[in-house]
Amino acid sequence: MKRNWRGRGKRFFHHHRADWRRRDHSTGRSPEYGWDHATAGPSSRAAESNSNQDTASSSKATTAAPELPGFYFDPEKNRYFRLLPGHNNCNPLTREMLETKEQEKQRAKLLVEDEHPNKKAPRTGLNSALLLQRRHLGMLPSSSYCRLVHEVKASEMKRHKLEVQSSDSNSPNTDNFRLIVADSACEQVFTVNDVSHGGCKYGIMNFRGCRKGSLSVEMCDNLYFTNRKMTSVCWASVTHSDSHVLLCLVGISQTPGCVSLLPASLFSNSNPDQPGMLCSFKISTAWSCAWCLNPQADKTFSTGLSRHVIVTDAVTGRRQTYSTGSDVLTQQFALRSPVLFNGCRSGEIFSIDLRQRGRGRDHSWKTCRFYQDSAVTSVRLLQDENYLLAADMVGKIKLWDVRVKRSVKQYEGHHNEYAYLPLHLSEQEGLLLAVGQDCYTRIWSLRDGHLIRTIPSPHPAGKDSIPNVVFSSQLGGRRGLPGLLMAVQRDLYYYPYNNDYQDWTGLGGNQTLCSASVTYSKKLNRTYSGHMIFKGRTKWITRIFFHINIADMEAI
Repeated sequence: MKRNWRGRGKRFFHHHRADWRRRDHSTGRSPEYGWDHATAGPSSRAAESNSNQDTASSSKATTAAPELPGFYFDPEKNRYFRLLPGHNNCNPLTREMLETKEQEKQRAKLLVEDEHPNKKAPRTGLNSALLLQRRHLGMLPSSSYCRLVHEVKASEMKRHKLEVQSSDSNSPNTDNFRLIVADSACEQVFTVNDVSHGGCKYGIMNFRGCRKGSLSVEMCDNLYFTNRKMTSVCWASVTHSDSHVLLCLVGISQTPGCVSLLPASLFSNSNPDQPGMLCSFKISTAWSCAWCLNPQADKTFSTGLSRHVIVTDAVTGRRQTYSTGSDVLTQQFALRSPVLFNGCRSGEIFSIDLRQRGRGRDHSWKTCRFYQDSAVTSVRLLQDENYLLAADMVGKIKLWDVRVKRSVKQYEGHHNEYAYLPLHLSEQEGLLLAVGQDCYTRIWSLRDGHLIRTIPSPHPAGKDSIPNVVFSSQLGGRRGLPGLLMAVQRDLYYYPYNNDYQDWTGLGGNQTLCSASVTYSKKLNRTYSGHMIFKGRTKWITRIFFHINIADMEAI
């Protein structure tokens, strides 16, 4: 009886195994397994081939196939494929390779959609014609109209590659961009490039908006090379606005880390005899730095270290040290008061009032403290300094009310797992930007957190190809152009508000064209409406509207 039971078990096992798997010895492919959605279980290839078309079509509408350890399900072929080990195999089928392939396919699809002239609106039913109609009917306040126009223009930006001009035209840029940081006027952009033999290369690019509507980029003559790695950088106002660059460098061998204050004129040959104030402070490896613009703490900068914050007077060298208990990864000074906001690896966000004396171990000097879900990678204060934006390493972006220490809004869609990724805020346009670890640049509405646009990277995604961006309404200074600047690997791209910006004729005087929109009807082959928004130095100064026919607008 015992032997007969074993015989029946073996025959059942072999019969079940033959139905479950069939190997193609002629091609040498891995075993394939079908998924029968109707029975919620695996089925043989023979059983699937005998099924009718109705069953196959209805199975697509049901739930996705479950994950099986060691197998990958291909939805197009409706098969399970075995994941091969990554050793002694030519072109092994691994989960990482499949995910990379799928991500690259999605990126290529989004790039094609991005170039399409009729892209999807950022909000349902939102376009320039509808906004202008509602504005003329008195249904839309001017503040909301300007904000929504910016959303429409940001969703319509198209990619243009920029050529960087240099005095040495025979030596093009062959090093990957690691970081770009614009000054307050967006006339200069400090660049950090990784050098192939190790270390970094620093320089400054000058941007100018031309009368014909184009944007010119010129690299300064002098470049600064070092074999140290950079951890953080910010612009500093020592002699005048954005006169210097504050740079945190990592120590090597017997040389400790330091914080260098480099004059911007050092990178240009225009004034070689007067480079300005150049100094270096011996500070151990710093994670972050920030410059204070408040008059009560003039010429003061801060550095965030491992479990410490050091506030230094750049003129006298006097220091104040605060013990934090966690690594300080990001910092920003308030403008209206000498208060420093810090984001830590532990997820804590706290502020330091430099006017207070106490620096005890009880942390009573922390005037405000609250927590994110993970390590904080960026903090940005709004113009109303009662509100603060914070991003962390689990992809959470939250808007905090500092007064009540509570999150009031969250911006969904950001992707981050471990990288140091900053936030970019354009409060005048009501936009929030962030580059994710998946190499997508996302734009949100600052007011309601709506995701306006997702911009794919022009290059395949990778750890060394995460884009660096700068957004400004006046890229290139007072007469500059609005749009997004993106640096990816060795290339520089520009996303302008105006799709025909190269052919647009600029205006004289101190006014610059900020955005233009024209609604076009293909049915009647004529322009119905449009609007222009002009911008002066500090505020919107005028709006000019084209003539509009409401009946014709409804026909569109």
